[in-house]
Amino acid sequence: MYYHRHPTEHPNPADPKKKTVVILGSGWASTSFLKSIDTDLYNVVVVSPRNYFLFTPLLPSCTVGTIDVRSLVEPIRFITRHKENEVKVYEAECTEIDSEKKVITIVDNSEVKGDNATSTIPYDYLVIGVGAQSQTFGIKGVEEYGCFLKEVWDAQKIRTKLMDCIETAAFPGQSPEEIERLLHMVVVGGGPTGIEYAAELHDFLVEDLTHWYPELAGKIKITLVEAMPNVLPAFSKQLIDYTESTFKQQNIHLHTKTMVKEVKEKEIIVQGPDGNKESMPYGLLVWATGNTSRPLVKNLMAQYPETQNIRRGLAVDDWLRMAGTNDIYALGDATATKYAPTAQVAAQQGKYLARVFAQLHATERYEALVEESATPEEKAKNMRRLQKAQDIKPFHYSHQGSLCYIGSDKAIADLPFGPGNLASGGVATYAFWRSAYISNLFSARNKWLVITDWTKKTFWGRDISRE
Repeated sequence: MYYHRHPTEHPNPADPKKKTVVILGSGWASTSFLKSIDTDLYNVVVVSPRNYFLFTPLLPSCTVGTIDVRSLVEPIRFITRHKENEVKVYEAECTEIDSEKKVITIVDNSEVKGDNATSTIPYDYLVIGVGAQSQTFGIKGVEEYGCFLKEVWDAQKIRTKLMDCIETAAFPGQSPEEIERLLHMVVVGGGPTGIEYAAELHDFLVEDLTHWYPELAGKIKITLVEAMPNVLPAFSKQLIDYTESTFKQQNIHLHTKTMVKEVKEKEIIVQGPDGNKESMPYGLLVWATGNTSRPLVKNLMAQYPETQNIRRGLAVDDWLRMAGTNDIYALGDATATKYAPTAQVAAQQGKYLARVFAQLHATERYEALVEESATPEEKAKNMRRLQKAQDIKPFHYSHQGSLCYIGSDKAIADLPFGPGNLASGGVATYAFWRSAYISNLFSARNKWLVITDWTKKTFWGRDISRE
């Protein structure tokens, strides 16, 4: 606790003799890299539109008040100020990358701006970890009327709109049809985010809304729409079946093989497996269907049409170097690799890339020592060190398993075990799910806050006030 509250008072200033690494983003990949990189070797600059790291796996819990959003954020300066050497942090958005001049352009996108809202930053190495944005598949009306679930403000928006729907349904004089529409909560996307949000919404209904809105609780309906034949495609069939049967018991209506064709203000048009279109009125629509590249990434890909020809993200080699470049690296959801776009992959890539940068520095150092060697013996010794430093192993992902909360204090887990997988589901798995997420939180502060939030919910329930 003392260490957390008392950062380095006078970190060593940036050294012009050292190369500068600019990190874009403050998500799983970038933050993992930032925590691991040795600032004795490089000057480090962080540029991100948000000045914190967000523990996204628990974000669905924030939409109904199970966990407070402040419990899931870790300010980036909590990390950088504990480094021995100065790390500059700029809350800004990178709008342009000039790879020839090795300069990026950043813009202050906050509501409060000074006299200068645009600047440029030179780099020797650029690490792109800007993540991705929600995929809408070009469906009309999604951005106008749907709620995404990727950022803090998304969770806050969903929570506000959810309580608005409930309070508006309680307003006197509403017709039965309008009440039914307002209390119909639709989730589009059967991946872990969509499943966990539907599960949290069910728990909120059963554990809290039933007591405080008894006249409405029985009328609230939860529907999950998925275009694929089943939900959670990354899990084993046994766990998929278990999830679907649990949702059936919880009266969460699953519509698989169903595609959304258009989103309107008060209804969505869907096409079922029979090919027929129908209207589905809703009060709240949560869109959790996957990722697509951010504009910055698309613009950078356009500069390298020959090597950057994968639409879903930046193409990188086995060492996370962007194809077609020597000094730009990319990781996490901003890339297109053979790995799933998960927090687990991004965190491992961040740690790995920090080791790569340590070896790059060692390579440069031993190259200089080889040139300066005074004797053949000393030169041979430095050559052996150089060859060892140059032997950079490619990135290898170690899968630690997949977890998902499915409501009613139940969770599922698909864990590697021996030559195969161990599939588990139920209340005991829920306890494991909680302990696994607590252990993966970045700081003791966050762990304490999340445990406190869970405890408060158990004793006093969730807050139903509209923020």
